[in-house]
Amino acid sequence: MALFGKPKYTIVRLKKKEMPEGLWTKCDECSETLYNKTLQENLMVCPKCNYHFTLGAYERIGLLLDKDTFQEYDKDMLPADPLDFKGPKTYKDKIAKDQALTGLKEAAVTGEGLLLDKKVVIAVTDSRFIMGSMGSVVGEKITRAIEAATKNKLGLIIVSGSGGGARMYEGMFSLMQMSKTCAALSYHHKENLPFISVLTNPTMAGVMASFAGIGDIIIAEPRALIGFTGPRVIEQTIRQKLPAGFQRSEFLLEHGLIDMIVHRKNLKATLSQLLDYLK
Repeated sequence: MALFGKPKYTIVRLKKKEMPEGLWTKCDECSETLYNKTLQENLMVCPKCNYHFTLGAYERIGLLLDKDTFQEYDKDMLPADPLDFKGPKTYKDKIAKDQALTGLKEAAVTGEGLLLDKKVVIAVTDSRFIMGSMGSVVGEKITRAIEAATKNKLGLIIVSGSGGGARMYEGMFSLMQMSKTCAALSYHHKENLPFISVLTNPTMAGVMASFAGIGDIIIAEPRALIGFTGPRVIEQTIRQKLPAGFQRSEFLLEHGLIDMIVHRKNLKATLSQLLDYLK
C-alpha cells in the first residue's frame, strides 16, 4: 500500500524569522539579554544585576539637570595636534573617528544649568571619546568651567568617565592639565564653594590623580572601576593576586578613598541634598 511507502518522519523547514537589530542589549556583567526600551526606562541600569551601563556626556547632563536649563560653555573648542603624532593611526584620524562616532567635538562637555532649581556648573567627561582621556582641550574646558563657578559663586559638579588618563598623543601638553585643573579648584575651594566629584566606570589614571580625586565629596556609581593603573598591570608588576573587587567602588568605599556609592536613579536627589548641606 502507498501508506507504507511514505517516509517515517516528515521534516518541515521553517523560514527563520529575522529579529530586527537594535532592540536588545546584552548585559556586560550578567549576560542577560535586555529589551532596549526597558533598559532606557531604567536609566541604562540592568534590572537583573544592577550593572550601570555607560552614559554619553549629554545623556548624563540630561539625567542630572532640569529640562531645558543647560547652557553649554566652549562648545566649539577643538583639539589640535601639537606633536604631529603618528602611529598605526594618526592622532588626527583618531579624533575624526571619535567625533563621527559620538557626535562630540572633544571628550568633555561643560556648562551651567539648574539641578532641582539650584544653579550649578557641571562638567562631564565621556569615555567613548578616546577613552575620555584629558588632552589640552579637555583640561582647558574643565578649567574654564571651574573658573566660571568660582567667579559666579556656584557649586561645581564634575562627572568623570575616563579610562585614558592624560592623553599620550599630546605629551607634556596633556600632563600639564592635571596641575592646571587642580590649581583652578584650589581657588574655588578658597571661596568656600562646594565641589562634588562623581566617578563612573571607568575613572582612571591622570583624571583620577587630578581633579576627580579631590572633591569635597566624592561619589561613585556601583561597581565603577576607579584607580590609577589598572588591576591587570598591577598584578603583573607586583606578581601577586589582588583582592576580590580591587579598585571597584565598594572596595574603595571600604578603604576610605570615596565617600559614598549612589545608584544612578538616586544621584540627582543626592547631589541636590549635598549642595544644600555644603552651601
